[in-house]
Amino acid sequence: MSDLLNDLKVFLQQSPTPYHAVKQMSARLDSAGYKCLDEGDAWDIAEAGRYYTLRNGSSIVAWAMPEGKSLLESGIRMVGAHTDSPCLKVKPQPEIHKHGYHQLGVEVYGGVLLNPWFDRDLSMAGRVSYLDVNAKRQQALIDFERPVAVVPSLAIHLDREANKSRTINAQTYLPLIIGQGEEKCDFKQLLSDELERKGVADIDKVLDYEISLYDSQPPSLVGLSEEFITSARLDNLLSCFIGLQALLNADPTEGALLVCNDHEEVGSMSASGAQGPMLSQVIERLVPDVEARAQMLNRSMMISADNAHGIHPNFPEKHDANHGPLINSGPVIKLNANQRYATNSETSGLFRDLAEQVDVPVQSFVVRSDMACGSTIGPITAAELGVKTLDVGVPQFAMHSIRELAGAKDVEALTKVLQRFYCESKV
Repeated sequence: MSDLLNDLKVFLQQSPTPYHAVKQMSARLDSAGYKCLDEGDAWDIAEAGRYYTLRNGSSIVAWAMPEGKSLLESGIRMVGAHTDSPCLKVKPQPEIHKHGYHQLGVEVYGGVLLNPWFDRDLSMAGRVSYLDVNAKRQQALIDFERPVAVVPSLAIHLDREANKSRTINAQTYLPLIIGQGEEKCDFKQLLSDELERKGVADIDKVLDYEISLYDSQPPSLVGLSEEFITSARLDNLLSCFIGLQALLNADPTEGALLVCNDHEEVGSMSASGAQGPMLSQVIERLVPDVEARAQMLNRSMMISADNAHGIHPNFPEKHDANHGPLINSGPVIKLNANQRYATNSETSGLFRDLAEQVDVPVQSFVVRSDMACGSTIGPITAAELGVKTLDVGVPQFAMHSIRELAGAKDVEALTKVLQRFYCESKV
């Protein structure tokens, strides 16, 4: 398990944004013999072939064709996750200059737990569009890697009620401090300089960017026996990593697919989100005939993997007493009577059977009846494709914080079950 966790730590550290996560996943698929297909090209799909395709550089679909049979006979075992995480993003015209400090304006992406973002050593990463010296439009990924920004707290002496009631105004409290100087800095020039420092030498002018802030502290194993892994973006890069590991380890003889979409944290409605057409368009290209595709989907299943709320020992009242998942006690089946999760008894029964086959314990999560329930890409995918679906995840603490916590044992446990799912002959 130590090798798996060390690999996970590397993956998390090298994936500060969805673009970087998809780049990492692509490299691992390339090493495993998967072929990248451009959506703009004609696809020639071979029996037992291994492929993947990208959209927007932030969403990925990877699949393995069945051996000795058609997709119509096999169906597809699908695992879904999302590449994005709540964060702060730099605004289009971010430069602020106050009292000699260089600052950047930011906006909030997704349901961020804001308090933990104060007093952290922040770095920046994302994607930059630019004109090269030949006046051609280009794109490049950027990662400052080192700490370059901070959001300092106001001292307790100047806000005596901070520990009792503190409401954060995202517009006025969150502008970053990135340095000092007499004049306002040019953020696009700063990006150009950093790209050149990293070896991109043909930049004439930065056109635009999508830049996120992230915690520069690397992932760690924590606890007296290193029972926990702490990191930024465990929701939901942990599921992306687990799904990819399961696919690469399974060597499936049935149709197997992994989809990791962007924009789940803001509703999934985009060209590369789960509520967009990416997955359905891939499946249409694999099975062009409408009748055959409907039959194939009837023989298929989706497991939506997205982390679950572990019962917090300091706040046990926030859980239903019979449905409080424990960290390091196995993956969690997520259920909701109002279809905020797509689980039903058929899909959960299959998962329990697969988990038993690989000796992995299973837990259940149901939100308290007097609390609102979140959702995942599971119900969205089920509605878009009409495929039977299950929602699962590993339990975690501090969801949507800048630093989250999950169980080291649960990483291996869910990987084993999903690996078994990819090889299941009948779903």
